[in-house]
Amino acid sequence: MKLSRNLTDQEILEQIKSKTDPNQALSQLYSQHYGMLEHLIVTNSGLAEDAADVIQEVMLVFVKMVREEKFRGEASIKSFLYSICKNAWITELRKRKSTQARHERYEGEKDQIDLGISEQISRNESLKFVMDLFEKLGEKCKQVLTLFYYEELPMKEICERLDFSSEQVLRNKKYKCLQSLTEQVKSSESLSEQLQKALRHE
Repeated sequence: MKLSRNLTDQEILEQIKSKTDPNQALSQLYSQHYGMLEHLIVTNSGLAEDAADVIQEVMLVFVKMVREEKFRGEASIKSFLYSICKNAWITELRKRKSTQARHERYEGEKDQIDLGISEQISRNESLKFVMDLFEKLGEKCKQVLTLFYYEELPMKEICERLDFSSEQVLRNKKYKCLQSLTEQVKSSESLSEQLQKALRHE
């Protein structure tokens, strides 16, 4: 379905709040802002695959905040998404750095990392909304994404729990699950082409 016109920020918020059919609003958010958010990540030590993961999480967080009246349009949607994405990626980089440091050796007391707004909401409040989206993905995808995003288990532990042969196989599965999730909110041919390119496998 081709979008006849772009929604205004206010119309996007109203459509998301309605909870009936937010696909047009979500599709426009991807179409207008994916490139900007991907650029933020890939120019700060990230890959296109990292961007796909983080941006998906950012969109879920944004919808949750709109529906809970935690975002009412005080700032533009563009700047708000950028802020959420930046916080989420900084948190992810800190998590990776911390994991790498533990592998090398344990160095005294750990830095107390201030969890970004996206992680707080994902962990404490958004499971129901996320699980509604996961419902159509199949049991294995639901297990993988729930253990990774909600329970925040390391890849090694998820591998053991779900009997994956290697962490790389698990990463590939998670990526494919996220692609399937993304398919649920795509509604225009141009957006489909853009996301296909953005979510490419290496």
